[in-house]
Amino acid sequence: MRIVASGLTLGYGGRPALAGVDCALETGQLVGLIGPNGAGKSTLLRVLAGLQTADAGEVRYDGQAAKQIGRAALARRVAYLTQSGVAHWPLSVAHVVALGRLAHRRAFASPSAADRAAIEKALAAAELGDLRDRSIATLSGGERSRALLARALVVEADMLLADEPAAALDPLHQLRTMELLRNAAREGTGVVAVLHDLTLAARFCDRLIVLARGRIVADGPPAALTDAVLAEAYGVTALRGERDGEPYLLPWRPAAPAAF
Repeated sequence: MRIVASGLTLGYGGRPALAGVDCALETGQLVGLIGPNGAGKSTLLRVLAGLQTADAGEVRYDGQAAKQIGRAALARRVAYLTQSGVAHWPLSVAHVVALGRLAHRRAFASPSAADRAAIEKALAAAELGDLRDRSIATLSGGERSRALLARALVVEADMLLADEPAAALDPLHQLRTMELLRNAAREGTGVVAVLHDLTLAARFCDRLIVLARGRIVADGPPAALTDAVLAEAYGVTALRGERDGEPYLLPWRPAAPAAF
């Protein structure tokens, strides 16, 4: 699948959230969507998922508008993971994950063999086997985030749009989640993840889209996250290095005012 966004513009209360955003997304890539708070990252993800309509501009999926594809078909092809991590019913983890297969089933139909296989695969990928029978209401924030990620994975969509999938996780599960998303991309899924950890973004992503003030200020491989881009987008300098052939960078100090 190829998602192409053209001229996306959207405002809240007269304040711009997106200001003429253009981007194209392909399957087989892990794309990190990064930028400071209020940059428009979550808004852009919702518009790309077809969950919010822009004031101007359009999104096309393999050349078609969302209304041409239909809501049910789009739900099978584009999975969306919200950042809220809220579960409104005290269902078991396995039941919550299984909800992700509803887009593949007729109303009131029982799960098929393919549904059950996909559920087991997603539970294993998110390391939830020992929590499958627990009520999601009893989980920690990080465990709940992993369960909701598994619910998004079980859709087996062409594109997975994940809003801060690593935000509530401990360091081990941050690494495991990024490895999981990278593996999903290697297997052919397109993954777009909103991230705040710049080291995770630079280390795991094939491509980074940097948003600031509702505009894309950089789009390219992790090397595109230059000192000038960090200063413009975040107003910081960074400490850079490499370990085992992989880059890392740590926000270090505020940039000089003239730099941004």
